[in-house]
Amino acid sequence: MIFVTGGAGFIGANFVLDWLQEHDEPVVNIDKLTYAGNLESLATLKGDSRHTFAHADIGDTVLIPELLAKYQPRAIINFAAESHVDRSIHSPEDFIQTNVVGTFNLLESVRAYWGKLDEQEKADFRFLHVSTDEVYGSLAKDEPAFTELHQYEPNSPYSASKAASDHLVRSYHHTYGLPVLTTNCSNNYGPYHFPEKLIPLMIVNALAGKSLPIYGDGQQIRDWLYVKDHCSAIRRVVEAGTLGETYNVGGWNEKPNIEIVHTVCALLDELRPRDDKKSYTEQITFVTDRLGHDRRYAIDARKIERELGWKPAETFDTGIRKTVQWYLDNQEWVANVQSGSYRDWVETNYAGRS
Repeated sequence: MIFVTGGAGFIGANFVLDWLQEHDEPVVNIDKLTYAGNLESLATLKGDSRHTFAHADIGDTVLIPELLAKYQPRAIINFAAESHVDRSIHSPEDFIQTNVVGTFNLLESVRAYWGKLDEQEKADFRFLHVSTDEVYGSLAKDEPAFTELHQYEPNSPYSASKAASDHLVRSYHHTYGLPVLTTNCSNNYGPYHFPEKLIPLMIVNALAGKSLPIYGDGQQIRDWLYVKDHCSAIRRVVEAGTLGETYNVGGWNEKPNIEIVHTVCALLDELRPRDDKKSYTEQITFVTDRLGHDRRYAIDARKIERELGWKPAETFDTGIRKTVQWYLDNQEWVANVQSGSYRDWVETNYAGRS
């Protein structure tokens, strides 16, 4: 039995689905079901006895210990987090509560549970904390990519809260001996992505005939990682990672945002042409950049390849085609996640930027 926290979110849901495709080991899926948590992403698991959903906050100091005592997991994969930079600018307190206080409370619950296991169970137990490359700050165009030894320099409330959670996880290993692992990933994309992030927002807006808003000059560079590759990396780290170590997970796909948007438009031009036969690129608009926008992230993923034999299976060309096709094939899912609260959020974030 394993626990997955945040398993109804984008990466978490993909991980649960992939895990149960690869293993018969059951999953207890713990999610608070905030705006980005969506049980529809797990609809194919309805009736599957290997999947148990628990509606809970990782910071709940009563319910989490009860779940741990009831199910006795051998591993916990912690995806639970507030994870959007723009939202952190508007509402930083939510990020402190979930990513810092919530992670602390979860660690305390897990430490108490782990401390009562027998010696073999203690040795076999794993707590994997999923983090982000944004904790490392921003790179100049010609600087080498982030390694696991790069200094932390978070530049947004989101990345600062994730950096704090990373440090807490590390401290629980060095202070209490808790068997932890940490992964820092680059920008994920793929199925079930909530349409506030760049790629799903561009797809959804393009099909709806809306503008495609690009911050600043669109030259912000990110390393893009197909979500299913990320899931396979996490499985490998849980299986064979060295305790207390951090592993950077990247896709080796550095691209500026404007190139990403043009690629999405080209695929939509091919797969779902506009009625007027014009390119979706005509819907591109440049809007005022967000505050403190990091210029470049890049992951050096050689450590995980060298030590654990993992590398991504998808190129950006193969992954982005699969992603666009998934959104075209799953319009009902897209429509259902676009609730009134989501529309209000888009208005809050993009109004007045043009």
